[in-house]
Amino acid sequence: MPNEKNEIVNLVDLKLYPLEAVYAAAYYFLDKAYVRLGRGLGSNVRVILKGKKQLTEKQLNDLADEFLNELLSCSLRDKISKNNKKIREYIIIKALTSALPEETNKLQDDVPWIKKNNKKEEFIKKPIIKDPLGILAPWQEKTKKTKRAKKTK
Repeated sequence: MPNEKNEIVNLVDLKLYPLEAVYAAAYYFLDKAYVRLGRGLGSNVRVILKGKKQLTEKQLNDLADEFLNELLSCSLRDKISKNNKKIREYIIIKALTSALPEETNKLQDDVPWIKKNNKKEEFIKKPIIKDPLGILAPWQEKTKKTKRAKKTK
């Protein structure tokens, strides 16, 4: 029996799912259905999914279930993204600061592995994080080691 409006309503509790995850799941569904978001009661958000073509009741329920699965996936990605924010910033700052000459580098002001010493910046010899592979070593130090090794051969 087809639904006359060809739509189904999901109520999403914002205490369980962040609003960013609701937006992300809604964006993912733009090619499958028309998506409308509205206020619900209390901390709920109404998500209305309307089929782009006529759908049966079962197809609408499947669409709603797919939306809830995508919402759970987006919530997990949002949580992982927030948990890894500092390490992402660390990697980006490290990549940007190692690519610029030290005297023109303005991004190094708040970087934890650089020590200020009487207007001169020095790299800390021992990194804060253990680095057995030498990944955190500045590019200049790595090239000096390889040049020395070539000269001694």
